[in-house]
Amino acid sequence: MAHQQRSQAHLSRSGDTEDTDDLVALLAPRLAHFAGVARTEHVTRAAREMRVPQSTLSRAMVRLEQDLGVDLFARRGRTVSLTPAGLAFLASVERALAEIGRAADEVRADADPATGKVAFGFLHTMGSETVPGLIRAFRADHPRVRFSLVQNYGEAMIEGLRAGELDLCLTSPVPDAPDLVGRRLDEQKLRLVVPADHRLAARRRVRLAEAAEETFVTLEPGYGLRRITDDLCAEAGFQPRVAFEGEEAETLRGLVAAGLGVALLPPPAVPRPGVVELTVTSPKAVREIGVAWLDGHPDTPPVAAFKKFLLSRRGNLLPT
Repeated sequence: MAHQQRSQAHLSRSGDTEDTDDLVALLAPRLAHFAGVARTEHVTRAAREMRVPQSTLSRAMVRLEQDLGVDLFARRGRTVSLTPAGLAFLASVERALAEIGRAADEVRADADPATGKVAFGFLHTMGSETVPGLIRAFRADHPRVRFSLVQNYGEAMIEGLRAGELDLCLTSPVPDAPDLVGRRLDEQKLRLVVPADHRLAARRRVRLAEAAEETFVTLEPGYGLRRITDDLCAEAGFQPRVAFEGEEAETLRGLVAAGLGVALLPPPAVPRPGVVELTVTSPKAVREIGVAWLDGHPDTPPVAAFKKFLLSRRGNLLPT
């Protein structure tokens, strides 16, 4: 009956409107103390093991029961035993403390200078050669650093930085935003890719304006390369007629090979049959490649080391 009276008093004070987050914040600091007392079933022994004053521990357990509105212990002097409610609560507390322990181990492991983790994002077009080469070179001096790799388009990677899902990303164009830091590392030439039987295929160089009447295949809006394509065409005096939009450069090359249009693309990792890649002489057809990170975001040692490595590759980022 005493147990029911305590619960009713508590519920009448806070009722169904009790904010769960506030309750968790209130209870969390006492959970390890509760588990220690429950394990030893002795307040003095638990206080000695946890190196806290016995009076502090006793008051904490009383306050915990008051906040919950439930008797967790049956007391006989300094010896205690768990009530049924205490046993049920202990099972959940031990799971929660174990999960906290695992989380602490994980974040410490990710920050370890020798074996930590870098969450690294990069454009799809950098996945076949550039990024594998960079990681191989970096791991020559940091052989046990781990990487979580994410391929995506620029805007999605910027969102990943802001959400804390990425530490660094290689992107184009280099972002210019107050909450981000962007550093230019290199520039990559873009070529006009045409079908092998195209009227321009016998040429080595071309002015982009000569493709004004062509049908283009491009990446979807939101991709950095799509924005660059639109801007270069505007600079050449026309708006591209877009027939197909995709999400990956090599898919666009396949569409060009099938005779479905022309495209402005970076060089392929492996030459693609069925297409000819022309140097664009006017306007200057390049895209900047840079590294970006969240401004003011503290780096773990492995992230700091990889950031320093990337910055050291300025002008020598891309395979020749």
